[in-house]
Amino acid sequence: MSGPEVTRPNILVFIADQLRADHLGAYGNDEVRTPNLDRLAERSTVYENAHVANPTCMPNRASLLTGRWPSAHGTQYNGIPVDPEASTFVRQLASCGYRTSAVGKLHHQNMGWDFEPEQLEQIRASAPGLMDPRLPDAFNRLREPGWDQCENRERHAASFIPMPEDYYGYQNVDLVIGHGDAPGGHWAHWAREQGIDPELLGGSKAGTNVLDSWEQVYTSSIPASAHPTRYIGVKASEQVRKAAGEDDPFFMFVSFPDPHHPFAPPREYSRRYDPDSLSLPVGFGQDHSRSPEHIRKMIAQRGQPNGDPTMTFSVTETQYRMAAAAQYGLIEFMDEQIGEVLQTLEETGQADNTIVVFTSDHGDLFGDHGLMLKHFVHYRAVTRVPLLIHMPGQKVAEHRADLISSADLAPTFMDLAQVPAFRGIQGRSLSENGELRVGDGARALLIEEDQPFSLEGLPAPVRMRSVITPEGRLTKYFGTDTYELYDHRNDYDEMENLAGLQQAQGLKHRLEMALNEELVNLSSAQVRPVASA
Repeated sequence: MSGPEVTRPNILVFIADQLRADHLGAYGNDEVRTPNLDRLAERSTVYENAHVANPTCMPNRASLLTGRWPSAHGTQYNGIPVDPEASTFVRQLASCGYRTSAVGKLHHQNMGWDFEPEQLEQIRASAPGLMDPRLPDAFNRLREPGWDQCENRERHAASFIPMPEDYYGYQNVDLVIGHGDAPGGHWAHWAREQGIDPELLGGSKAGTNVLDSWEQVYTSSIPASAHPTRYIGVKASEQVRKAAGEDDPFFMFVSFPDPHHPFAPPREYSRRYDPDSLSLPVGFGQDHSRSPEHIRKMIAQRGQPNGDPTMTFSVTETQYRMAAAAQYGLIEFMDEQIGEVLQTLEETGQADNTIVVFTSDHGDLFGDHGLMLKHFVHYRAVTRVPLLIHMPGQKVAEHRADLISSADLAPTFMDLAQVPAFRGIQGRSLSENGELRVGDGARALLIEEDQPFSLEGLPAPVRMRSVITPEGRLTKYFGTDTYELYDHRNDYDEMENLAGLQQAQGLKHRLEMALNEELVNLSSAQVRPVASA
């Protein structure tokens, strides 16, 4: 005699782009207004120490998708599409009866951005074979031409292009390509249906209040009603309503391209925060005499953005304040859309059987230590991300200090959905028997970052590996003698680099042992052996 049928939960995941944890009210920020996420946190498990597997968009999004670190899944930096044959948790859910959909930015394939000229020069000098089209890759698979152009912005600009029926496991995708107020993809066609031409009204040239010293901060001329953030809210609510009429459970990935720079809120949100009233972040004017050379060089050029607008640089007080006021407006706008989607979930009667998750793909230095954006540094602001998990029926918040990685989410989602995992998962599930575990975090977390180019003061190619434990952080820049060492028990804000100090040798040794162990742990089997020899 069979037991009662088990009802599998829906899973609704919200993800922000380049949002550090403490730019939300739920994580202690009393300047930004995020009432909907704050209410969600009040009935969720709030993970205080969730960190990325890699602090860069494509690599960490691939880790979220596969439960594997970039050195294993192969997307080690932006520009390498995720292997279309890779096992993903979304594909596993779909194969077991879940209806899977995504709304917004995915970034599993290239958007079509080129390297900057100086970056290409560095790559050709340090790794001449990397960009040579005549050389084969380590693995060559026969694939249809164009397989890796599904998120190419130029291709989507010509006409509306539906996504494949199985896009890394997603059966339906409403796509946004890029960031800011005028990205590409399906949004651009929707905006035109609203009477808005992104080519005329999008970007800093059409915007107002452009910051003279950094054009990544401006007020968008795209109205809030046609903004990408609004598109995502509308399309996600449509998908939630559609799901109410279906028998099978759903998995939905709702991915906002904000608050990633450019920091360009629509006019309705651009003046909600007074730049002069915002407090300066930790270590804004700190002494960097013991910091690595590339950080010291950035500080010496404070106020000069990198030629590549995505790269780390040192900000002035004015640049920080103006960017923070703009970003807070974007965060508040995003929070309102999340509130609308959650309201739709309630109205359609699906809230009581839906797990709701909020996180981000990586953080942003955003003024900490006098730096901005990301790349080539692993300060907490850029590696730590928000992570809220609401379980059906949960009424009160639980706060956990466990060390959690972005790679842990894939196995967690499969466990919560009662779906078998695939071989090669490197993340650790936070769930057991359909419930979240208590006090079962990792002893140490590994963070990878690889780049084929670098900044002044740091030779290319860059191979960074960090380990974080409750005791501290060690970051090694492989190929150089440079490393960073921080004692989190006495220096939570990472203000004093202890590298080279005799009194810190014990800490260094313990963290090196933890780093070595984590590196070995990544050699897990990913293919079933069919014989002993």
